[in-house]
Amino acid sequence: MVDLLCYEPGIYAFDAGYLRPRLAAIYLIVERGRVAVVDTASKACLPRALEALRILGLSPASVDYVFLTHVHLDHAGGAGAMMQAFPEARLVVHPRGARYMADPTPLFAAVQAVYGEAKARELYGELLSVPAERILAATDGHALDLGGRILVCLDTPGHARHHLSLLDTHGGGIFAGEAFGLSLREWDVAGRPSILPAIAPTQFDPAAMRTSMERILARQPPALYLAHFGRIRDVSRLGGDLLRLLEAQVALAEHERDSGSDRGARLLVGLWALVDAEAARQGWRLAAGALHALLDEYLELNAQALDGWLTHHTAPRSSGAVT
Repeated sequence: MVDLLCYEPGIYAFDAGYLRPRLAAIYLIVERGRVAVVDTASKACLPRALEALRILGLSPASVDYVFLTHVHLDHAGGAGAMMQAFPEARLVVHPRGARYMADPTPLFAAVQAVYGEAKARELYGELLSVPAERILAATDGHALDLGGRILVCLDTPGHARHHLSLLDTHGGGIFAGEAFGLSLREWDVAGRPSILPAIAPTQFDPAAMRTSMERILARQPPALYLAHFGRIRDVSRLGGDLLRLLEAQVALAEHERDSGSDRGARLLVGLWALVDAEAARQGWRLAAGALHALLDEYLELNAQALDGWLTHHTAPRSSGAVT
């Protein structure tokens, strides 16, 4: 069964069922019977997408666009399967990610490097390629017409160099993927959300991430639709928290720059200290075990990302600043 959320007229979401409940959201934008799907999670999530369309009284042929915020496989692993299922759709992706949709072999190799082959196959199965003629490599400002509803692509690097966000000009909301962090519903306190940066092991760029966050904030969107997980409002407050935490993570990395072979482990300890402090600041009501269950893998990947960034970037003249 699919629990279909209706956030605004024409904006729906459902839980992709990826790894655990309320981790990955897939969005449907619907206008005059035409549909844009935002992110795909893994191939195993396709039946949920088909059920969501059925609930809305729409057919697979109603889908005009499958939009990928970026090509990390928890967002794009199901793209090939969806494109087979949606015969009229075009796949919209950043130009840097387009070739990986036509030939996803390097994507699987990258995931293998992080998780190992057995885990990678368990998570994503066989990746299906998308015919090149059905791929739209969208640059910044590219406008998509969805039944008269205009959706505008925004180049928002930082989490990855190939990250796009999608502005819905109908209401001003932005589908931000991971460009604006993650906000898990388990952290909500009396409906008040919290947020953490979302950084990835291979392409983390803190300066670009900050610029993308500030670009999103400058538009003063009434709502953001995050991949992890769902709609958030109070965007200005959350943006301030997000920028503060990004600065703190980079400052931690600079502090541990010369820690030698222990650097990765020390970064992980430091990240947990930052999370524990944020949990106290925001009043999270999760027990320590539940918090670790939610964030163990996330923080391990963040530690890898910070370690890799330190390896490839020289120290700034003054520490503590995003460079």
